[in-house]
Amino acid sequence: MLIDRRLGIFLAGLFVLVVVVPAGNLWLAGQPVPTYLVALIGKYLCYALLAVALDLVWGFCGILSLGHGAFFALGGYAMGMYLMREIGDRGVYANPTLPDFMVFIGWKQLPWYWWGFDHFWFAASMVLLVPGALAFVFGWFTFRSRVAGVYLSIITQAMTYALMLAFFRNEMGFGGNNGLTDFKDVLGYDLGGGGTKVGLMVLSAVALAAGLLLARAITVSRLGKVLVCLRDAESRTRFLGYRVEHYKLFIFTVSAMMAGVAGALYVPQVGIINPSEFSPANSIEIVIWVALGGRGTLVGAALGAILVALAKTLLTGWLPEVWLFALGAMFVLVTIGLPTGVLGALEGGLARTRRAPEPAEREA
Repeated sequence: MLIDRRLGIFLAGLFVLVVVVPAGNLWLAGQPVPTYLVALIGKYLCYALLAVALDLVWGFCGILSLGHGAFFALGGYAMGMYLMREIGDRGVYANPTLPDFMVFIGWKQLPWYWWGFDHFWFAASMVLLVPGALAFVFGWFTFRSRVAGVYLSIITQAMTYALMLAFFRNEMGFGGNNGLTDFKDVLGYDLGGGGTKVGLMVLSAVALAAGLLLARAITVSRLGKVLVCLRDAESRTRFLGYRVEHYKLFIFTVSAMMAGVAGALYVPQVGIINPSEFSPANSIEIVIWVALGGRGTLVGAALGAILVALAKTLLTGWLPEVWLFALGAMFVLVTIGLPTGVLGALEGGLARTRRAPEPAEREA
């Protein structure tokens, strides 16, 4: 079955969110849902899609990637480049061709890899193709060499760290340390307007639902069964005649493209993209989201991302100096006490409640 009970409940909750938030922001008197909260919810939904992308490879194929933040950031940079080109001559230096940071450092012409980003369709295709191409090339060499386990995790972390160092350099042409910011509009709509933020939030919810359905369709198919076999007994699966590296390469590439979409939706809602998104710490935090929510559940990964992001927002406002300690404590406690994550614990508690005998039965 494509939509099981847990996915159905989650999708119903998303539908309610898509109805309630726009109504509370645009139509109800007093605006009970302020615009800043709309943008915050949209950001959480992007994180949830990113967590689903990682759960697809880690929870069902056993590939613990510590570099998914790189695919997220590449999708964000692709969208950021389009948004920078949308500014046109409305920048500080009023240059119709070059973004402000290029004018500031003395560049005279637009680099070739910025060509085409003045068209939305081109930027949207790059959101998918750039992370997908990197994942395909990286996976082609890695999986054919049978690199797995902790060695694969270390290599993925090295990949995102190398990209972070490269994007910090001004000569790369991506804004250096400051990154890309000062966006004005997208497809002609003002990014500062409440209607645009609501539209981006709704689009993020739709993308999350589509990502969950795609991941679910993969995992319940014959392909998904082979992926679980790879996770549990790779050598035996290879012995049965399956080309293990092909399956890993496919799912790794699909997951990277999903992460790129999450990054592209994230950037216009937060208003900036810089090299810090490539930080290995960000990729490790994504793993914590999935572990907290429930590895191999898809819906649990999305819930874990939302819960951790919400806790981060609250704690960094109330007790900013203890946030990292709280994050580490959550990961340790879940690993030791909740091996199936929050979702698994909730479902297990509900199942035990249903099986509990009546008082008369217990006395008998």
